[in-house]
This record gives sequence, C-alpha cells and structure tokens, in this order.
Amino acid sequence: MASQLRHGQFVGSLDCGTTSTRFIIFDRYANIVASHQIEFPQYYPEPGWHEHDAEQIMESCDACIDQACSELETLGWTKESVKVIGITNQRETTVAWSRKTGKSLCRAIVWDDNRVKNLVVHFENQAKTKGVEYEGKVHRGEEGLKALRKLTGLPISTYFSALKIRWMIDHNADVKKAFDEDDLLFGTVESWIVYRLTGATDGGVHITDVSNASRTLLLNLRKLQWEPSLLEFFGLKASMLPTLASSSEVYGKITYGLLKGVEIAGLAGDQQAALVGNKCLRSGEAKCTYGTGAFLLFCTGEEVVESKAGLISSVAYQNGKDSKPVYCLEGSIGVAGSAIKWLRDSMGMVQSAADVNTLAQKVPDTAGLYFVTAFGGLFAPYWDPSATGMIIGMSSYTTPAHIARATLEANAFMTRAVIESMKLDSGVDMKEMKVDGGMTNGDMVVEILADLVGLDIVRPEMRESTALGSALLAGSAVRLFGWDIARPETLHEVNTAGSTTFAPKLSAADRDAKWEGWQRAVERCRGWAGGVDE
Repeated sequence: MASQLRHGQFVGSLDCGTTSTRFIIFDRYANIVASHQIEFPQYYPEPGWHEHDAEQIMESCDACIDQACSELETLGWTKESVKVIGITNQRETTVAWSRKTGKSLCRAIVWDDNRVKNLVVHFENQAKTKGVEYEGKVHRGEEGLKALRKLTGLPISTYFSALKIRWMIDHNADVKKAFDEDDLLFGTVESWIVYRLTGATDGGVHITDVSNASRTLLLNLRKLQWEPSLLEFFGLKASMLPTLASSSEVYGKITYGLLKGVEIAGLAGDQQAALVGNKCLRSGEAKCTYGTGAFLLFCTGEEVVESKAGLISSVAYQNGKDSKPVYCLEGSIGVAGSAIKWLRDSMGMVQSAADVNTLAQKVPDTAGLYFVTAFGGLFAPYWDPSATGMIIGMSSYTTPAHIARATLEANAFMTRAVIESMKLDSGVDMKEMKVDGGMTNGDMVVEILADLVGLDIVRPEMRESTALGSALLAGSAVRLFGWDIARPETLHEVNTAGSTTFAPKLSAADRDAKWEGWQRAVERCRGWAGGVDE
C-alpha cells in the first residue's frame, strides 16, 4: 500500500479555536486536500467564567493531525507530503503550566471570561496612583492610563492575558507555588501547543509570536520586546514568559506522531491569521471574521496607529525575525456566533445554528426590537465590562422570529460601531469589507450586515482564511511553492476561487434611524452590572 502512495507537497495548519480544533492540509492553491475537526469541552463554573482544559486541547490537536494525515493517505498521498505546518489559535486564552512536569497547572482561562473585572479596576487605579513608566518617566492619573496604552496599544480590560495569569497566581495554590518556585510557564494557546509538539520537558520550545504577544498587555508594541516596567506593574516575572519570535520562521520540529520531524514555521493569532489568509497585507485593507466573537482588522502598515476612538493597536504579523512588523487596528466584538449558540442551547428557539436564518426570514424587520448581546460586557469601541445583555423594545407582538432577526442585527450594529471608529482613527472611508467565519455561511447574515453598515460585503468562496493564514506564514518561512508574504505577487495563485459581493439595499435614512435606536439601546445596558441607580 505505502509503495503505491504518491508523494506531493502540501502545507498543514493546526487551527485551535474557541470551541474546536482543526487540522487542514492545503495544496499550493489553497485547495483543502484533507482535514479533520474535533470539538473540545467548554467549562462554565461560575457566571461569566469560561474555561478550557489545556490537556484536552492538546489531545484534540494530536487526534486532528492523526486523522487528517490518515485521510491524506486514504486519498493516495504519503504523510511525508506535508512539508511544514503553521499554528493559529484563539488569542488571549491563558495557560499556566509547570516547567518541571510539562503539565498544565489549572484550567485555561478563555479570552471572553470576565472574572477579572475587579482586577481591571485595581490596575486602573494603580496606573493613576503609582503610575506607569514610559520613556524613562513615571506617568500618573489619566496620563498613566495613556502611557500604558501607548506602550501596548491596549486598554486595561478583562480581555487580555496579563490579568488572567495574575488572577491564576492570586487564586490557585498550584500556580502560586509554581510562581514562587520559578516553576511557572505562561503562554497563550499557540505557545502551549508548540511546547508540547516540540517535546515538552524533553527540549520543548517555549515561544510566542509577536501577534499573540501583542495581546498580553506586556509587550512594548514598537520595540517588540517584553516591557520590564509592565512586568513590575502587574507583579509578574520575566522567567515565566515565552521567548518572542516572528510570525514566519522555523521554531522547531514535531517530536512524535505521524508528522514527526516536520517543521513548525508559522504562528499567528487567529484574527491576524485571517487577515493574512484573506491576503489583506497592505495598508488600508480590512477583513472581519465572525466566529464565537467577531473581529474586524484593518491593516495600517509598518506604523502603529494610536486609536482615539476605542480600537486597539496590534501586530498583524512579522514576516521573519529580521523583517519590520506590520501593524493593524482592531475592533473586537465579544459576542457574535455565541449569541446564536445561546438561542439554540439556552433558549431552545432553534434546533441548529443554520435555523436562525430561516427563523429570522419569517419577519421583514425586528418590529423595533433591539438585542444588545453584551453577555460578558462590551468590547470595542465601548470597553465596558459592566454592560450586560439586554433585549429592549418588546411588546405582545414580539415573536421568536423578531428575536432571531434582532440577534443578527446586533452583529451588524456592533460591526458598524467598530467601522465608525476606524474611520475616525485612520481617516480612510472603507468601501468594502471581506468577511469569513462560520457565521457568514448564511446569506441573510451577510445581507443584514451590508444593509446596516452601508458597505459592500465581500464573502470569499474559500472561507477557511484563519487556517490558510498560518499555512501561508509557514510556507513563506521555508519558501514552499515560492511563497513570500513580503511579496504578495507570489501568492497570486492562492485562494482564487472567487467571491460573492453583497451590496446594501436599505436606504441611508432607514439605516441611520436603526443605528440611532441601537445607540440608545447600548446606553441603557451600560453600567448595569455595577449596580442599579436608586
């Protein structure tokens, strides 16, 4: 059998998302040759808490690689045809593990977990009182918060990793003991996966790429170095941090399994990977991925654009350790597809996620209903951890169909809020936006999006952009197929399956009226978790 197998050239991508892991094998044109996907358990031990078992994530990674490689061989190709792999991951999700044992010390805290709300207040106060060191000077008060923002591109928020690892140290005895004994290793999910794939305690590489590092609140965004003043500010140690790497270089080799000996050469947080997968590599190009949350990234080139309108600045990617980084502005929306999952699993309004489109189509509009899906507070551009979910405008006329449609409209309104901020920050008036992610498989979602944001929405036929992005970065590192991220023309054969453009049909007057209603609804949900006014 083995002698009859053909030997080809493919690139693999391990895509570890919020609810599942996939391993996808691509050819040089970004056609999917083989793939396998496994969901892993979600844990919600307290209201607002969300956890993963890092060991279960690793088990899902190993199983997906094995199953996809087995499928590849069933199709007549040798597993040795996979020449290199990239990894992309849910960002900000925080893993703590032992340097001695290589095992996780507690469940990972997921990016949308909001248990650290009190720490946000604590560190905001600390920035104002003790201050933040920036460019050799300690800044206090509002200037302290601005200094932290200038250093990292980020606000202090429940979203980012530094507060999550701080919480683990403060509340988990095993993590605290490891921290005190200098046995603690910290990383986001890609860092954990690379460490395990490359041997763990037997020579495992403890690294992170700069796109993921830029989401920790610990990276100096311009110098691309861990910032000592921020480690001191959050009470963390440099010894627990992964080594910084670019998004496209050889990090090490897989030490076991069917892909033993294959190099890992591409790393990027999932949203930055989707930017690369959509080939939005030049300043002014944008994409939005709609998965559990929604993430709109706007490429700003080699300069950091400081947001004055509630967005965050991040590293989009760095094409090799000697290359200049490419930056982006991002608007992060905490709830997108997870609202549809809520309708299905918690409310029982639909049997499957796809049924939401069918249900919403039963009514021509929401009949004045608004659903602010602030299940874990509001992210960009509001940054209000005390906001809560709210359905407003209900009457005896309201049906599940109106709620379903309002859920899809909430997704569009949140996107418009981010786009409005991007216009203010960049001075660029966007004409179109590329979209991907599972939520965009239904036409109605995209039609509503086009209507309420007032842009042409372009949906590619091949929508596995996140996985493709890490594959492109990995291939580029070893010049597989002649790919070079720094020369976009070398990717002209990649992902050319075509696309569908959805143009807005709603009048500008109706669009603005709906937008005004949305803004009123958001104001009513803000601050709710902080207490009701007497």
